[in-house]
Amino acid sequence: MISLAEHETTTENANGRTAPGAAEEHFFRTHDDTELFYRKWPARSGTARGAIVLLHRGHEHGGRVAHLVGELGLDDFAFYAWDARGHGRSPGTRGFSPSFAASVRDLDSFVRHIIARDGFAMEDIAVVAQSVGAVLAASWVHDYAPPIRALVLASPAFSVKLYVPFARQGISLWQKLKGQFFVNSYVKAKFLTHDPERIASFENDPLITRPIASNILLDLYDTAERVVADARAIVVPTQLLISGSDWVVRHAPQHRFYENLAHPLKERHVLKGFFHDTLGERERAIPIAHMRRFLTERFAKAPAELDVTNADATGYTRDEADRLSSPHDMLSAKGLYWTSYRTSLRCAALISKGIRTGAKTGFDSGSTLDYVYRNQPRGIGPGGRLIDKQFLEAIGWRGIRQRKLHLEELIEMCLAKLAASGRTTNVLDIAAGHGRYILDAVAQSGIKLDSVRLQDYSPINVDAGNKLIAERGLQSIANFHQADAFDGDMLAATVPSPDLAIVSGLYELFSDNGMIRRSLDGLARAMQPGSLLIYTNQPWHPQLEMIARALTSHRGGEAWIMRRRTQAEMDQLVAAAGFKKIEQRIDRWGIFTVSVAERK
Repeated sequence: MISLAEHETTTENANGRTAPGAAEEHFFRTHDDTELFYRKWPARSGTARGAIVLLHRGHEHGGRVAHLVGELGLDDFAFYAWDARGHGRSPGTRGFSPSFAASVRDLDSFVRHIIARDGFAMEDIAVVAQSVGAVLAASWVHDYAPPIRALVLASPAFSVKLYVPFARQGISLWQKLKGQFFVNSYVKAKFLTHDPERIASFENDPLITRPIASNILLDLYDTAERVVADARAIVVPTQLLISGSDWVVRHAPQHRFYENLAHPLKERHVLKGFFHDTLGERERAIPIAHMRRFLTERFAKAPAELDVTNADATGYTRDEADRLSSPHDMLSAKGLYWTSYRTSLRCAALISKGIRTGAKTGFDSGSTLDYVYRNQPRGIGPGGRLIDKQFLEAIGWRGIRQRKLHLEELIEMCLAKLAASGRTTNVLDIAAGHGRYILDAVAQSGIKLDSVRLQDYSPINVDAGNKLIAERGLQSIANFHQADAFDGDMLAATVPSPDLAIVSGLYELFSDNGMIRRSLDGLARAMQPGSLLIYTNQPWHPQLEMIARALTSHRGGEAWIMRRRTQAEMDQLVAAAGFKKIEQRIDRWGIFTVSVAERK
């Protein structure tokens, strides 16, 4: 990450006046090597107590929130405001991003750049965001679980009012038929704010971006629905500011989001008569006073991240799993539906290779995952292959294949990091399945490895893995053993000490956090400071009920009932074992994550 402009300049705020103090102009390099523009206002007191990241509305840019630097009056904080990809002075097609998830990852890159460049800890960061920026911030805190000090969301655009009936469905259909296109916003400035200076500056600002790409608009809806429904996964203090007379977005999802927040340090303020530009309204001194008090209180005390490491016993995902394990009356509508669904799967297994593999070995087995990784529809006749193709295209399996790509990317990154630091490269995978993903990653890496130890509890997987090792000619460095990934003492005795340990697709299958603690503790005892751990998680899945009601597990053919772990829960368990998270990837649907942590 580099800064292309270190000079200072004054920055006009939304009212045409300069913000107090000079703003530095910088660029940072995001995850796909794109350089995004941002402004920085150093703490006017000289020494910054923390950093406040300002995120602008959709269609706008960082200069539109510059006025908050002076109006908040928090002189002992540094402020940062980016121009999001495709907006303001940042590059890219106006109003476009590869996906909403890519923009969320941009935000993760931005905050990590601030931390690395200016020496803050994640606990020193607060985010103030408005409209689409507020959805970005909420999604980042939900999906990446950064332990920031505070989150302030103003009029989050969880549900945009399109006014045209069935507009969302029409946009989706047109995108499928014709590909991506752009939708122009015709919202007039007078419906955003009562402040005449803000109205004039909006209408005359050459950096305002009217169009928004259809993929981003649709992703915005999908992501917002997921985050609102699962807001209990957000474990940082949060303040919500709602404009009472908002013409642009709906109120109901904002209230539902607030109701679902689990942290006891949460606030909701409904601002009567305010239009959508909450922080640029004529009477904005009211919400700004709320923000100033909230941020001051949060930084006056120790970080207050909510501890969710006992969520397996008392958390909402435990309640969800309990509901999924409760049977329906066989003669009820739902009971009859799922009985017929299971019958159809048994019939499909007669001609679909993938469904037959899942029914025989468990849909969560290493054999099924290996079949999904290969992604080659097979079956009896054209009908069997068509059914198998539909099976392989299920959103969960698409997420699994994206997880494999993320695993390979991060394995290569970790090996390069170890090699660059002059360390040995002894790799341990404690539940490798058939080992295809790790062996593929080893084959693709240009790093010479010292050893690769693969383990799995299933003899079937061990035999299949040894065959893959032989096929790739890796017998000189790789070996496969049958072992229990939850035997902490066995893991602690691993020789040689692993420089890179991998846990993929395992912890998600077991609800009990005690098992996870034993496994992580064993790895921590085996690994030296500076060693790296790659771990996966499943914080969300849109087909949990179908999986629980229709699919079977590798454990004796019982129902495959999953208890989700929020990313915060998984990260806190890893941190408690003595690791510090340094990287994360997540698929565009928010289903599977792959993270890297360093042994402290």
